[in-house]
Amino acid sequence: MVAPSPGRNEPTRRGLPRRPVPLPWRIMLLVNRGVVRTAGRVEVTGTIPAELRDRPLLIAANHIGVFDPFVLMAACSKVGVAPRFMLAGGLLRIPVIGPGLRRSGHIRVDRQSATVAAVFDHAVDVLRDGRLPLLVYPEGRISHDPGLWPERGKTGVARMALRGDIPVLTISQWGAHEAVHWGTEVVTGWRDLLPLLTSWWRSVLARRVFRVHFGDLVDLSGLKDGTPGDAMRAHQRIMRAITDQLVPLRADEPDMPAFHDPTRPTDSRSPWRPREPRS
Repeated sequence: MVAPSPGRNEPTRRGLPRRPVPLPWRIMLLVNRGVVRTAGRVEVTGTIPAELRDRPLLIAANHIGVFDPFVLMAACSKVGVAPRFMLAGGLLRIPVIGPGLRRSGHIRVDRQSATVAAVFDHAVDVLRDGRLPLLVYPEGRISHDPGLWPERGKTGVARMALRGDIPVLTISQWGAHEAVHWGTEVVTGWRDLLPLLTSWWRSVLARRVFRVHFGDLVDLSGLKDGTPGDAMRAHQRIMRAITDQLVPLRADEPDMPAFHDPTRPTDSRSPWRPREPRS
């Protein structure tokens, strides 16, 4: 069972010293801060409590654009944490960047060569062994909702939390979708990169504001791994927490985003979207 407080099953782990951030990841985070500054300003509210920084922690965030991982990395640096990500195996094969990511402690996900259960078990083992926060996107992709509200998402984060008795902290963000256009699902040539490049330069000139809020732990008390329906109930609590925290971040855009990205698909509807626009 996961409660909104540090897990009870790991009393010997809390006193262990924090593992140092690998040098390649420190360098990448430093470079990332410079990249984000060229596009705009990161405004951070909330934080991650000190007692959660040296233990396994899942950080669940909404996914609004191509640039938002960079914004989240910069926001986490501001509050003094360096979470790892769950990365597709293909990213780790990219020249130069791939080796750095492999040495940085991220969790590799090869969905074609492993069952979903095996991926979750591996992630839980890494979290427990590494005593590090892991940043994940419950939606699994950039939202296709016309209003850019969180999509239905999948129960993977919830299953990991219940399986490993790992607390979940939520992040809500707004503004990163304006930095770079969605572009295309698959890049087949240099022309596919033009929307990203042109929109990026507009952002550099416009100086966007990226708002990131670190919320509270999600109350998953009363839910257990293996109990039918509990993974979905946990997922619903996580997604509603993200959405509730998103509302004040986009108070001046309560229904639809003011920024129009002509390349982003809008073929789904968010089940978490507020029933009525809030002002």
